[in-house]
Amino acid sequence: MKGELFEFCHILSGVIEITPEGGEPAVYKAGDSFVMKPGFVGIWKTIETVRKIYLTVS
Repeated sequence: MKGELFEFCHILSGVIEITPEGGEPAVYKAGDSFVMKPGFVGIWKTIETVRKIYLTVS
């Protein structure tokens, strides 16, 4: 389970797949951004080496 902060991620290069527990996988690649909410449970799979901008907000 993820911590108590919101997490913002912007993918600069590479590819990842995030699958929330009980949900469908989502693929993110260069140019994509997403926010993970506090308490997220799931799997982060790196498909290609990733460079990203990443920050947390309480």
